[in-house]
Amino acid sequence: MKTVTIYGSAQVNAASAVYQSAFEIGRRLAQAGFQVMTGGYYGVMEAASRGAHQAGGRVIGVTTEQIGRRYQLEANAFVHQTVHHGQLRDRLLYMIENADAYLAMPGGVGTLHEIAETWELMRLAAIPTRPFVCYGQMWAELVHALQTSPYLGAGYEGMIAIAHSPDEVMAHLTRG
Repeated sequence: MKTVTIYGSAQVNAASAVYQSAFEIGRRLAQAGFQVMTGGYYGVMEAASRGAHQAGGRVIGVTTEQIGRRYQLEANAFVHQTVHHGQLRDRLLYMIENADAYLAMPGGVGTLHEIAETWELMRLAAIPTRPFVCYGQMWAELVHALQTSPYLGAGYEGMIAIAHSPDEVMAHLTRG
């Protein structure tokens, strides 16, 4: 079963459009036969997990001692399997190495770190190039700014697709 890793903010509440989009994407990924892997906690991670779970899909939550202990968090209720790591860097590497595709929903510095690490590992061929989608205007502007800056260098272009709707995400992730 192919796995899609979904990155995104824990600060998103259930009433927000981003939460609803992540829920819909998780649901549609499960219906298409994908397994969903998230950071396991709340916000976007919970929304995608919940959508996949309610559609009968399998959900992996990858948690870390550094976040769980600091904020007294457990994996959200929609996770079927928890993979726990002591260090944040080990958690992220697991999420990168054990995915067939990636989706970055809106988020903060943590999500930016996840995007940068995934993108750089693909550019360096440390992992295979896989479908990678960034969702929303914030990431569209950031990716564009980086790709057109004189500081990025060659090899980064064409690795990230931009999507502004669940339909666009699914089109990118379900190609060939």
